[in-house]
Amino acid sequence: MKPALTLLISLLLLSTLVFAQSARSHKSAPPHKAKPQAKAVRQPETPEGIHQSALIIDTHADTPQRFLDENFDLGENTPVTEGQIDLGKIKKGNLGAEFFSIWVEPEFKGQYAKRAMDLIDSVYQQAARHPDQMTMAFSADDILRAHQQHKFAALMGIEGGHAIEDDLRLLRDFYRLGVRYMTLTWSNTNDWADSSGDIQNPAIKHHNGMTDFGKDVVREMNRLGMIVDISHVSDATFYQALLVSQAPVIASHSSARALTSAPRNMTDDMLRAVARNGGVVMVNFYSAFVDQNYLNASSDPQKVKERDDEIEAYKKAHAHPDGSPVTYDEYAFIEKKWAAQFPRPPLKSLIDHIDHVAKVAGIDHVGLGSDFDGITSLPQGLDSVADLPKITEALVQRGYNAEQIRKILGGNFLRVMREVEETARRIRAERKESDALSVEDVELMLGNRVTADHLIQVVRRHGVNFDLTPQLRERLKAEKASDAVLDTIAKSKRQ
Repeated sequence: MKPALTLLISLLLLSTLVFAQSARSHKSAPPHKAKPQAKAVRQPETPEGIHQSALIIDTHADTPQRFLDENFDLGENTPVTEGQIDLGKIKKGNLGAEFFSIWVEPEFKGQYAKRAMDLIDSVYQQAARHPDQMTMAFSADDILRAHQQHKFAALMGIEGGHAIEDDLRLLRDFYRLGVRYMTLTWSNTNDWADSSGDIQNPAIKHHNGMTDFGKDVVREMNRLGMIVDISHVSDATFYQALLVSQAPVIASHSSARALTSAPRNMTDDMLRAVARNGGVVMVNFYSAFVDQNYLNASSDPQKVKERDDEIEAYKKAHAHPDGSPVTYDEYAFIEKKWAAQFPRPPLKSLIDHIDHVAKVAGIDHVGLGSDFDGITSLPQGLDSVADLPKITEALVQRGYNAEQIRKILGGNFLRVMREVEETARRIRAERKESDALSVEDVELMLGNRVTADHLIQVVRRHGVNFDLTPQLRERLKAEKASDAVLDTIAKSKRQ
């Protein structure tokens, strides 16, 4: 081989080796890029982190009684023996929103609406006193907005349908004032729906569930966007309400009857029915509703009689000069003293109920409805709203993950509230105010006992979409339609 050719081949081989080495060097350690970091492993969320990041919504507290009857200011830091909710405890427990109960004691007969208005005003007064810490809320968006502003959202729910005094116009007024749910009954059966509280009492007139007017109440609540609450109601009322309601319902403060046999609690079949409806069951914290041993001890007939006798004696000795009823807050100390004789159940009892509802109804259908400031005994370690983090910690220990816990703490209720609002928009879109009246519309107004003059005005303004046949005339006359009303209907058919 010629020397020149040998040199050329050697140079080519050397160049190939250098290029290969350079390529390997560039592939293993790029000079212009940082070495890739090991992929971060996401650490599991702590109970404290889950709780602090959650939007927590409680759907029942009786604090308005304290606002009105004790002149209690939510800004006061009160001992737990006197009250379970104040702004300091709310902050410590990270409570984002509370439904304050507008509960009118049945003793206020003849003054139900007036008492309800006074309680509603008391909630607004608290928001006005503490605008930097709390705000009134009327929708799911309002709750979220308050949460983003780091303010406590105050909402209202009527507890007991007797407050509307059998008048749909009052129901609408309460909605305009900000009431966003109504418990169809309290422990007393009203004129249109049966309660679980007196269903076994033969002296009480019952309706086998709801009357036709009661069903109209549910329909009007759907139209308004007011959540139907089935806590306290009889089993028959419960099932009828679910059949009528087009929107999801809630049980604002009820637990599971399979674990604790209180009539107020819900059977497994009822839990499954709420799930099919898309609603949510908010578990009550009261010891007698979450622990069978406590219920058995506190239901002893002799002890109950002693308590009731002491309360009645107190009411007589402290009767108001103006004849107004002695309120619950005035004799609550007797209830608390009586309840203290029974050992408080462990926190586990409450968690068992949350767990049971989650397993029977499903994780999307359980929430919290404490009944704070309306109950005399709570499970051990749960003395006030400040102790809510203990529930989150216990749920973590049960194996619930962060997403599931956030649903329980408030996410499920927020979903239901949105669906109720959407249902109301749909109903109102389908039934315009300008539409002609149907037979059902006229019957509804007759059932609501509107005056003949008012009904005539409505018929003239809207017209009707049906012919007044002889048979229909007799049917409406049986519902107390006057001849003047019937004659107006006959002339008002829209073409």
